[in-house]
Amino acid sequence: MPVLPAPLAPSSGPSDLADAEHPVNALLQRIATEYPSLSKQLKLIAQHVEQHSDHLGLEKIQDVAARCGVQPSAVVRFAKHFGFSGYSELQKVFRDGIAAQIAPTRNYQARIREVIAQGQGRLSSADIAYEFIAGAIAGMNELQRDLHASTLGEAVELLAQAPAIWVVGARRSFPVATYLAYALQHTDKPVQLITGMGAMHEGQLRSLRRDDVMIAISFAPYAQETMQAAEAAAAQGARLIAITDSRMGPLAALAPTTLLVTESSTFGFRGLTNVMALAQSLFIALAYRLELDYHPSAGA
Repeated sequence: MPVLPAPLAPSSGPSDLADAEHPVNALLQRIATEYPSLSKQLKLIAQHVEQHSDHLGLEKIQDVAARCGVQPSAVVRFAKHFGFSGYSELQKVFRDGIAAQIAPTRNYQARIREVIAQGQGRLSSADIAYEFIAGAIAGMNELQRDLHASTLGEAVELLAQAPAIWVVGARRSFPVATYLAYALQHTDKPVQLITGMGAMHEGQLRSLRRDDVMIAISFAPYAQETMQAAEAAAAQGARLIAITDSRMGPLAALAPTTLLVTESSTFGFRGLTNVMALAQSLFIALAYRLELDYHPSAGA
């Protein structure tokens, strides 16, 4: 196991302030908790609220209704369901401090559309590279701002206590799963990467046991292979850590612990910068946690 530096002094940085006590985060968490019991129309609104929470404070009720494909009265019902007098009171939660909440990637996406329009097909290779790098930087700033310290701590503790660790991620998420499986092998824990090679997902899962921990990585529209593995693991009594893009997605519904991460989109391509940074952070935090429990005998 890698030797890690001595503990840092306690921090009250942005990640600590972004936890459930923040009004927006608290509301989004409540919406996610009640999401399964909502009507079809209210679920559409819930998804919109989560995905556009960074600028909901600027949207008119008619805009929200149109984007969700519902009537404005449904938006009012949604607000009242969660204890607000109407849309304006719900919106105020998102409007307060909105200058600090506007996501860098949203500003970036507006800018990249302008670059494409102005470039008229004359962008050089270096121009494209600069735009991808700028998008990655904006996304990393957003990840740092929105990271929930307590949820990351829960994930680390689950992994620290796990008899064995399983990792699954397909298609675009496969490189992240592969990295995590590689990194986690530097601990003393048994680690298994579910590759599904030869369509043998079920066979690879046969040795999974109750209380093992599975890290499942998937983003909308959610890889079927990952969902099947996660469902099988949950049915066998394993504990799930989801790395995904929505509290209301099907993967988060299976996992008691969900690490949320979104990627910026540049020229229509979503990156892996944020999720790889989160995966590396998860491993290093686990290694640090395990090192603190390591007490070699005297003279060893």
